[in-house]
Amino acid sequence: MKLEILPVLGIGHVSEGDDLAALIATAAPWLRDGDVLVVTSKIVSKAEGRLVDIPADGPERQAARDEVLTAETARVVARRGATRIVQTHHGFVMAAAGIDASNVDKTRLVLLPKDPDASARALRAALRERYDRNVAVIVSDTMGRPWRNGLTDVALGVAGMDAIRDHRGETDPYGNELTLTEMAVVDELAGAGELIKGKIDQVPVAVIRGYLGATRDDDGAGAAVLVRDAAQDLFSLGTAEARAAGLAAGAVLADGPGAEPADPGAVRRAIDAVAQAVAPGTVFTLVDEDAYPGLAATVTGWPSRATRLILGSPPTPVSAQDLVRFGADLHRLRIALAVEGVPSLALSPPAASTASAALAV
Repeated sequence: MKLEILPVLGIGHVSEGDDLAALIATAAPWLRDGDVLVVTSKIVSKAEGRLVDIPADGPERQAARDEVLTAETARVVARRGATRIVQTHHGFVMAAAGIDASNVDKTRLVLLPKDPDASARALRAALRERYDRNVAVIVSDTMGRPWRNGLTDVALGVAGMDAIRDHRGETDPYGNELTLTEMAVVDELAGAGELIKGKIDQVPVAVIRGYLGATRDDDGAGAAVLVRDAAQDLFSLGTAEARAAGLAAGAVLADGPGAEPADPGAVRRAIDAVAQAVAPGTVFTLVDEDAYPGLAATVTGWPSRATRLILGSPPTPVSAQDLVRFGADLHRLRIALAVEGVPSLALSPPAASTASAALAV
């Protein structure tokens, strides 16, 4: 494969209402069928009028930016100082919802295109119908990446090619079947295009030649297929936000054991985790059913699904304040158990026991 990355020069300033297809076709009459056109989202947004007016400076400017950011945010993923990583209404997770104040008048902000896939489809259709050029179109923007320094361009929208190259089911040269490999090729092409577009050279469009043998007959599913659902995302929250969510969940911890038998190793890890946080002298003990057969049956209200018993005792003698602290420590243990995936239910201890509380797990 011979791959070429070509700059489209001479497009100049783009304003609301400008005809991007005409600007690109005029600047790049050498476009060929099968080329991949990588277009910076900023000029798409400008042409589509996705700009907002804000004060040029002062506290009013920051307040206006915050208001715009809130409107563009579907949920906050992480905060650190003035930086906010958010999920946009498109589903993209990026800093400041992709709002940009560079290469634009100081009194304006550029928002992301409302529907980048639709923008890519419209530009592709215009180039095909009016200029007889059958190309694929990628609308790109710059994002940071978890775990790595530096930024890279990625695809927000695409038309005329698949966003993902799916290798699952294929066999590598060693005879291994690939089961997970799905390459986000449009992100790779967007990053390649950025190598010659740059950020200060005012080259908002690049052409990648040689990657596609031919474009799709239809536009394809777009870049929306790249958006991972938050429920499937192992890193859907920042560290501080995940910790806050865990604390909130602990405040409303549900009662009752789970469907699976409690793992005694997990229970012991939870007990060890709170050992240094509970009041001095407070003891939690996992009951050994072999040593005390039938003990759980003596606990009033023992749930049928429970498989283990933990007995807890505060230091003696016990004051009213000690009992309050013991209740808090009991909940600490319940949260530690929940972290290990072990649900629990607080009960009165067996009559024959000296413990002050019992946990069914």
